[in-house]
Amino acid sequence: MGEGAAPARRVAVAVLGVGLALFVALAVVRVPWHPYPGGALEPPPADTVFTHAQLSLMDAYSSFARFWSRSGLVISVVVACVIGFSSLGRRLMALARGPWWLRVIEGVVVLEVVAALATLLPAVLLRRRQLEVGLSHQAWSGFATDRATSLLVSIVATSLGLVALMACARRWQRWWPAVAGVLLGGLIMLGSFVYPVLVEPLSNNFTSLPDGSLRSDVFALAKTEGVQIDDVLVADASRRTTTLNAYVSGFGDTRRVVLYDNLVNDVPRAATLSVVSHELGHAKYDDVLTGSLLGAAGALVAVGLLGVIVERRRGGAWGRGVGDPASVPRLLALLAVGSVLVLPVQNTISRQIETRADVTALRTTKDAGAFVTLQRELALSSLSDPTPASWSQFWFGSHPTALQRIALAARVLPRD
Repeated sequence: MGEGAAPARRVAVAVLGVGLALFVALAVVRVPWHPYPGGALEPPPADTVFTHAQLSLMDAYSSFARFWSRSGLVISVVVACVIGFSSLGRRLMALARGPWWLRVIEGVVVLEVVAALATLLPAVLLRRRQLEVGLSHQAWSGFATDRATSLLVSIVATSLGLVALMACARRWQRWWPAVAGVLLGGLIMLGSFVYPVLVEPLSNNFTSLPDGSLRSDVFALAKTEGVQIDDVLVADASRRTTTLNAYVSGFGDTRRVVLYDNLVNDVPRAATLSVVSHELGHAKYDDVLTGSLLGAAGALVAVGLLGVIVERRRGGAWGRGVGDPASVPRLLALLAVGSVLVLPVQNTISRQIETRADVTALRTTKDAGAFVTLQRELALSSLSDPTPASWSQFWFGSHPTALQRIALAARVLPRD
């Protein structure tokens, strides 16, 4: 064991404890664990909301999409682990040249490209089925451009994070878990802040919602919910997908409310206002900031746990530890495995936050009919499974199901 390993391990344990404490405290204070009155919801039978033909189409597509999207996830994790936890990763990194930080970037580029190529078949098959069922009309050239853009963003973000982590490990051999944990947490906050203005424009063009009755209604909703907004943006998403969507991103000065153009053009006005009110609910409670803070606390947990693992093996398979560029494949493998393992926690929190936004929309608009219409349209436009297996919803479901949200409408705005 190298000199300083034991103190560094103690620091890592402390960082892990602080990160867990912060995460739990934030989750208790900022996550709405009881967003609606009463007990558990009782979703209506699917065949009372959708026709049998619709259910058949939704089941066929969602089963296909679920298989291939999760196949892609499994492939990406397996490839990362095979490279990262075998001698193959070290042999690949031995080919890198230049200063240590450049070798880190070279390793990230190679491994990200390998992962992208390994998951290309599931992605292509899924896109082909989307074209067949009418969920997308995008040309294959646009699909390739989107894949390349996503790959580039992933390479930049991963390289930045690993270079920062390794720089800390190389500079502060004993205190690196604390310094790196704080630095990576800060980078997560910064990334969330600048994402709307630096990354989102790479995939969509944005225009202001035109003057008119809809814009006036949106600003009236914002005033009712106590949300200060300067503009509402419309994304040209219909060139890529027929799925309806809207979202809030950023926080502080970069916060923006974005509507898909097909939501503005193809959905009844009352339903559009319902989804706008939902997104304004996210803005009202600073949900993006909540997610960013939880992510920063999660970074402390991850770095602390990494430090505990690495410092126990200093001088062994990890070589010089986190500061060694040869560790890039192993670090990316740990990241891939960890990203899957934390999905239940991440998505449980997400579902609670989404439910609160639904409650806000219902109480603001007082229009349960429009809300139910919206949920039907959202489900049909994405051909999502209205009755996923409970374990699947727990692990992978970031939002309540359409039927759960319809039941929520009856709970929040019961009929007389």
